[in-house]
Amino acid sequence: MKQQKLTICVFAQILIALLGIVYSNLASAQQILGLVNVDGNLLPGASVRLMNQNLSTFTDLTGSFRLQNRQLGKQRIVISYVGFNDKVIDLDIQSGDNNLGVIALIPKGNELNNVIVKGTLALSQIKAYSIKKNSLAIMEVISADAIGKLPDRNAAEAVQRVQGIAVARYHGEADQATVRGTPFSWTSTLFNGSRLPSAGAYGTRASVLDVVPSELIQFVQVAKAITPDMEGDAIGGSINFITRTSPIKRQLNVSLAGGYNNFSKDGTYNASLVYGDRFFNNKFGVIVAAAIWQRQWGTDSYDVVYNTGLATDVQRKSITSVQFKRYMGKRETIGTNVGLDYKFNNGNKIYFRGMLNKFNDVRPVYESIVDFANSRYQYNYRFSEYQTTLNGLEIGGEHQLSSQWKLNWAASNYESRFFIETPNTTPGNQRGLPISTFRQRITGGFNGLSSDGRKYWNFDSPDGVGDDPMNIKVNLKNPAETMDPTKLTLQQLVIAQLDNKEKDRVANLDLKYSVNLKLNLKFGVKYRNKDKEGINFASLVWVPNAALGVPNAPALVPLSQLNRTSFPVRGGFFKELGGNQDMFMIDPITKEQLFQLYDTGFQRINGLRNVSPAGNATTMYDGKEEVLSGYAMGEYDLSDKLKLVGGFRLENTTMVLNSMELLTSLVNGVAATTKKPVTARNQYNTFLPMLHLKYKITEKMNLRAAYTKTFVRPDFTALIPSSTTNLTTTPNSITKGNPNLKPTYSQNFDLMGEYYFQNIGLISGGLFYKKLKDVIFTDRYFANINGTNTLISEPRNIDNAFLYGFEAGINKRLDFLKGFWSGFGVEFNYTYIKSEANVPRLVGTATVYDKVSLPNQSKSLYNAILFYEKSGLMVRLAGNYRGASVETINTILGPDYYVWTGNNFTLDASATVTLNKKLRFFVELNNLANEPLRTYMGDVRRPVMTEWYSQRGQAGIRWDIIK
Repeated sequence: MKQQKLTICVFAQILIALLGIVYSNLASAQQILGLVNVDGNLLPGASVRLMNQNLSTFTDLTGSFRLQNRQLGKQRIVISYVGFNDKVIDLDIQSGDNNLGVIALIPKGNELNNVIVKGTLALSQIKAYSIKKNSLAIMEVISADAIGKLPDRNAAEAVQRVQGIAVARYHGEADQATVRGTPFSWTSTLFNGSRLPSAGAYGTRASVLDVVPSELIQFVQVAKAITPDMEGDAIGGSINFITRTSPIKRQLNVSLAGGYNNFSKDGTYNASLVYGDRFFNNKFGVIVAAAIWQRQWGTDSYDVVYNTGLATDVQRKSITSVQFKRYMGKRETIGTNVGLDYKFNNGNKIYFRGMLNKFNDVRPVYESIVDFANSRYQYNYRFSEYQTTLNGLEIGGEHQLSSQWKLNWAASNYESRFFIETPNTTPGNQRGLPISTFRQRITGGFNGLSSDGRKYWNFDSPDGVGDDPMNIKVNLKNPAETMDPTKLTLQQLVIAQLDNKEKDRVANLDLKYSVNLKLNLKFGVKYRNKDKEGINFASLVWVPNAALGVPNAPALVPLSQLNRTSFPVRGGFFKELGGNQDMFMIDPITKEQLFQLYDTGFQRINGLRNVSPAGNATTMYDGKEEVLSGYAMGEYDLSDKLKLVGGFRLENTTMVLNSMELLTSLVNGVAATTKKPVTARNQYNTFLPMLHLKYKITEKMNLRAAYTKTFVRPDFTALIPSSTTNLTTTPNSITKGNPNLKPTYSQNFDLMGEYYFQNIGLISGGLFYKKLKDVIFTDRYFANINGTNTLISEPRNIDNAFLYGFEAGINKRLDFLKGFWSGFGVEFNYTYIKSEANVPRLVGTATVYDKVSLPNQSKSLYNAILFYEKSGLMVRLAGNYRGASVETINTILGPDYYVWTGNNFTLDASATVTLNKKLRFFVELNNLANEPLRTYMGDVRRPVMTEWYSQRGQAGIRWDIIK
């Protein structure tokens, strides 16, 4: 606490001193300001040059600029923008502010004018490249226009086309994003410059983005090498989603679309509305954006479980069970964004932003399982509604205190939550994901087993007897012994409790001082107060007394005696697998019947007892994290071509977490459990120096180099100060969190070159290297505790790791061709990534080190897009590839048992036809090749999970009612 108070005092003294300087340096100078646009579209990144004095600046994200001027009298301003004619303005500079108002640019030439005015892609590319070209950080940019040109319906899918970005897919839709293949929690996800609270199912720091509709986003900035004024917990980089702001004139547009999901054989719909205007002599601005996307969806998931607990390597690869899972549900994404701003004068503005987002995922799941190890069938039915919310508000201000001083401030309150509130027949504290389990004995056994009596794939079998993974055969000795609802009896009820909530209250202040025409200084402080609470997979369990062998217990309840409904066959069942799996299509119980199984009356009549594990208490936690950060940086023009950006960021983190500790011991031969509250505290300072060099080789070419130091904080679930001790196993075991985990640090080196084509395009490439320290992994080791050899599992830091790679991309319009062919263009980007960490593994009593890549890191990423844009027609065919990546590291058995996500290539398409100045028709198609998502263990042939989603698409109109 003393360290934090000292840090606060230092920041406060710096701020007071800076404010004193502000008010002692309010000497006035002339300033030229204005707003650059085309047909109401604001133009960020436009070059503004004062010719007589060789001074220049660029428009910001709102299209505004402010240029210092030391001379009165006649001056000439030149405004330049890619694809537009230069705008030359002669003016007579007066003292104080010289406001040029709204400045309209005109596109160059007939051909370029055609694609900018009638097209749907060109202007968005110009905006993005202009922001990228003039940025201080190494970054990629996409605009709202470009997001709308591809069938990407949420924030994660909106960034998947960006060079170096990888996304995770959840039942067919992207929900997380990461920069340069690092673990998802290593990428900082920001909204308007502040990191989002995260509340996914697993309680990590990775932000879940399927809750945010893409229609609410104005720009996305992907920073691969950050500057000191950005959040420092960003080893991979940061993805900053900038929400819509009020326009310069009234606008009203709507989008309506209907579609079809080829798997569920059901319809979808999507609608959005954007309204913006200015009032009171343009001082007060309003923007309202709202979107809804509702779709029926479905997935077939083919899962395999292996006998990894057996004694030999051969038998560990034998098959425990195969599972045929059908998901058939309904998803709804709803989002609203409101923005208000009030301009007191040319130099002072306040604003308000508010957002409400909700993602509902209604998910009935039908699971048919063949359990080869126990010679039985198992049928699970679950129905639940996964709910994710992201809500919040922000107020702030931008104040030009003088010609040299600018002050920005903001305060925000955002909350994210993931929760499940089913079934409605249980008390509120006993709700979650309800799962009913039915089992049926297979008395006749199986044919097709290996000589050791186990089920194998043909390439793993010790004697070659086995199946092809994509043509599994149950091989019943008695073919009539199929799954039978009269023989499937209720064996277990479970409620898996998942609930994570995170609330961030943030305040920040930034101060910029223009020392002279070559040097700008910037300082800032930010305070974040985070509340976190969660339940990390607690399991409430009920089992029939008859299944436990209790005398005189009520008979087990067969599936056939319960209220049931028809199985959702739709277009077929596991058509992609060889053979016929129709025997596993069992009519499920109804949702109402499932909920009724948890009613105390049903459980009393049918003799179910609560056997929930005492360890549930250790999965519940709550805590608080406070972060006080400050930065200082400078921008210095060493010459007309070379710019230096350098500085540092200091972040002080204080964390308190509360949970329960569990001890299980033998008392008179009977296991007894005790629990007690436990609290952990941690505090650390992080110093992050950063240096960027930007060399303008020509007006079209930049070379950038950067050194940055960044970090990531440990996940809350890894820090939980609870432990579960089990003295009834051999060996004894302790599973615990580790509140003493250190953050993971990275020293980052980047080199990037960019060349901008004259006719809207870009070629870029670069190298990157990350030197990592204190990477976190789950360690398993033996320790002597009170004379007993005990197996301990806990997250720990390893010393060193590294990641390096290169990236390259091109976006080129083929307008050197003639006539029709001049409308074609190509976009391609590729990223290669290599990482390595030495992870300890226990072999007997000795420790060996396995060289592994970082989790979630793919070696290759690429996007390939072919587009056509001419005469009001835009068509895009887009391929997205993510290479294999390790997801689970087995620190007991080693690399042969790691679980990987396989190569994935998805192909999407979209088309837009401009019917007139206000009306456009569009078509969007996803997953044209029906690409499955695959995971495997060790060998790519050995499946763990294979999911198929089929195709989906929609068509609709975009109507600019007022433009």
